[in-house]
Amino acid sequence: MVLLWMGFIESDSSDDAEDPRALVHMASIELFTLNPATLKLTKFKTLVSIMSEVSSDEDHLPVDLFQEPPNYFPPPPPHTFTSYTLASGQILNLRLVGHNPLWGHHVWNAAHSISAYLQTPSNAARLIHSKTTLELGAGAGLPSLVATTLGAQRVVITDYPDADLVDNIRWNVDNCSALTPPQRSAIAPDHRKAGFDTLILADLLFNHHCHAQLVSTIQRTLAPTPSARALVFFSPYRPWLLGADLAFFTLAEEGGLAVEKIGEEVTEKVMFRDDPGVSASSYGRVRTRIQDHGFEVGGTCRLASW
Repeated sequence: MVLLWMGFIESDSSDDAEDPRALVHMASIELFTLNPATLKLTKFKTLVSIMSEVSSDEDHLPVDLFQEPPNYFPPPPPHTFTSYTLASGQILNLRLVGHNPLWGHHVWNAAHSISAYLQTPSNAARLIHSKTTLELGAGAGLPSLVATTLGAQRVVITDYPDADLVDNIRWNVDNCSALTPPQRSAIAPDHRKAGFDTLILADLLFNHHCHAQLVSTIQRTLAPTPSARALVFFSPYRPWLLGADLAFFTLAEEGGLAVEKIGEEVTEKVMFRDDPGVSASSYGRVRTRIQDHGFEVGGTCRLASW
């Protein structure tokens, strides 16, 4: 009886059946009583067309066949919260979406590493202070919030156009107690044709098929000045695919960008303890699983080690 709702029903030759409304009304009644063995396909297209024409007439269609019942889908997971301590001792409280198919419900290792890198006084002066900044795939927006506290002139925070993600970024900006009102006003949309001084890409290399698009985005949004930089930090969460992660930088060089590695950092713990790439006996200390790699990408960059 599962296919009955699709309307494989042949009407009677009665006068009522010639009326489209009668046909729909009869179908809605007989859907649950007709023997599947008697189904015929001859009137299927006509029935669908008629149902489409009168589907808004509640008097003749007692139920909406294409509407899920109330509470059919489980409620979304609730928001979670985390915090990050700045070098100044101030605490940034972050709200995370309950779940996101693009993993925006995590603060990834590279976001922590870039945030620490930016707070080094020389890097803050060179990359952030009075500079324009664009973060791609920001998630909760931690590096952008850090950049704002360091005196960036303009900060643009972006991610996939998912309403929950965008609303959550806005919430983190509006509720960040570490920001002064002038700093908060520095976070705003900015479609500058001249490009940005600093781009932030934290853990965006795992989708290898998107590498070409990422390189193109850097080329189109990085300011055409010798000092402009794209910070590309990532962790090899799948160490067996590290070569595919690193292929991004070869592609960037082929696209005319200068690339130099600025260092590696072994983090205190892995993000996903039960990940098959982590040894069960390591207690989170498998080096290949928790090694953050940092690169600066620019038109003419030549970089010191980190």
